[in-house]
Formats: sequence, C-alpha cells, structure tokens
Amino acid sequence: MRYYSLLDLSPVSEGSTTAAALSATLDLARDAERLGYHRFWLAEHHNMTGIASAATAVLIGQVAAATERIRVGAGGIMLPNHAPLMVAEQFGTLATLFPGRIDLGLGRAPGTDTATARALRRYFESADSFPQDVVELLGYLGETPEDAKVQAVPGQGTHVPVWILGSSLFGAQLAAHLGLPYAFASHFAPMLLEEALASYRHQFRPSPWLDRPYVMIAANVFAAPSDEEARVLRSSQLLSFARLRMGKPGRLPHPIADPAAEIAPGFLAQAEQALSVSATGAPATVERELAAIIKAHRPDELMVSGMIHDPEARRRSFAIAAEALERLVEERPEAG
Repeated sequence: MRYYSLLDLSPVSEGSTTAAALSATLDLARDAERLGYHRFWLAEHHNMTGIASAATAVLIGQVAAATERIRVGAGGIMLPNHAPLMVAEQFGTLATLFPGRIDLGLGRAPGTDTATARALRRYFESADSFPQDVVELLGYLGETPEDAKVQAVPGQGTHVPVWILGSSLFGAQLAAHLGLPYAFASHFAPMLLEEALASYRHQFRPSPWLDRPYVMIAANVFAAPSDEEARVLRSSQLLSFARLRMGKPGRLPHPIADPAAEIAPGFLAQAEQALSVSATGAPATVERELAAIIKAHRPDELMVSGMIHDPEARRRSFAIAAEALERLVEERPEAG
C-alpha cells in the first residue's frame, strides 16, 4: 500500500445543523492534509437529512480552497444523474482553479431513493448507458479536436483523473476494460470485495490513463483512546445503517452503549455485515485491524471513512488512524 486517503460524507448529527456539518468537513480536510492523507473525497447523496454533501462539486471547491496540497475529489459523482458534459465542465473548472489536485470518481447508482431519482430527472434514462457516458466524459476531459462540435470549457485538456467506483463486478469489469483505477465501496457493501478485485486485476487492460491495475478499497475507522470508547462511537453508524434499512433514515444518531437494545437482531446483523470491513478500537487495536485488511486485500491505496456523531471525536479518530497508516505504507505503483 502506497497511500492512505479519507472519505467524508459531511454527516449531519442529531442535534446539529447542515451548516455545522459543512464547517466540520472543512476542519477535517485541513486535519487530513496535515496528517498526511493523500486524498480527501466527498460523496454524492440526495434527500438524506444525515448527509450534507449533495452538491458535491460545490463542496469540493470549498475544500480545495481551504487546503493547499491534498488531492480533493468525488467518491463519487453518480454519473447517471448528470449530463457528462456538465460534469466535465464542473470538474474542468475545479481542475483549472486547483491544478493537479482534483479527482473524479464515478458511480452508477442514483445515490438516493426511487422518488428522488425521479426528481433528478436523468437517472432512469441514463443508468444503462453508464459505460458510454464514462467514455464521453473522458473525451471531454482529454485533448478535444479544435473542430469538435461540443467542447467542455473549462474541461478539455485538463485530464482530470477518472476513477470507476463500485461494489459489484460490473464496475470492476468496466474499470478493467477502460484501463482506469478502481475503488471498491467495501466500507458499506463488502460482499463481493474479493471477487471484484480479482476480476479487475485479471482483466485489466493498459490504457493512456494507467499502465497497470490500481486498486483502492475503503474501510471504516472508529478509533479512540480505548476499545470500549471506540465501540460506543461506532454505534452511531450502526444505528444509522439499521434505521435506513428499516425505512427510518435521519440524522446521525447519538452513540449508545448497547445498540442491540434499540435495533432488532435481523437489522443489527445487516448493519454489522455492512460495516464488517472496519477497524475499531484503541490505537494498537486499530493498527492491527487495518494491517489485517491491507494484508488480506493488497490495495494500492486504502481510503478510510467513519460516521462519528461528535466532530471532535471524528477528527481524533482520523488522527489516530493516520498514525497507524503512516507505519503501514510501502512503495507501490501510483495512480493520479
């Protein structure tokens, strides 16, 4: 593993506000840069009162302006919600303002519920054309011929690094076919992790963007001075996942000592399975569990995430994780 990075969803905690969530994201991004994280990514979600990063490109611009060196990007933009040209213009603008620092991860899901996907207007008409839309977008970000009828301005010639995101074999196979870096969403959908990585690595074709496979996987981190405190911090995300599956989404819950007292066994089991690629505990425990994840899956890069109710506890958690990850990095092939 060469790099470690950070994914933030700008969580809106119970008893707090979206303004506070966005402010906490900027604070966390500054921390991430200081702590040696390679990237700081944000994700597109809609109609979710517990996540404030819906206008992802706008927030990326704010994070990039608040930092100096760290790469900032989308993990990801749900491309079927958008016209490829508009995404190229948005990220071309970001890359022009912040040269060499912008990433564009692309996903195929709507990032929301069915009713909101309809409100977004494009998803149901374009989900099946995801591969073609990715190729179109790559064209807009490349060296567009001067006589091209459609050009992304800004965008053309910026060569913003494009990643394929996924939690299934589809994304792995598409990334391999196009020769793009691949990021697997193992922090919430780990079921096909091993199979997807094997498929990507085996089928990868060298391309103008990448000469060898480059894999990022995601893991949750809940770190604290003690194992017990870390488990309590983790309960907020367990509760959030369980409530989402029960059809009761909302803001990020306050942590509790015994999640089983509030979550029915079946929903608790689903949440535990979704968060199974995680490191939870005191510093030594977190380092040991992160090392096991890296050894098992051999990623070129590990991206950590973690929905923690208290922003200060979240910052402390990622600081503990950075100390552990700094000891676990080694030289590996590079993607932008």
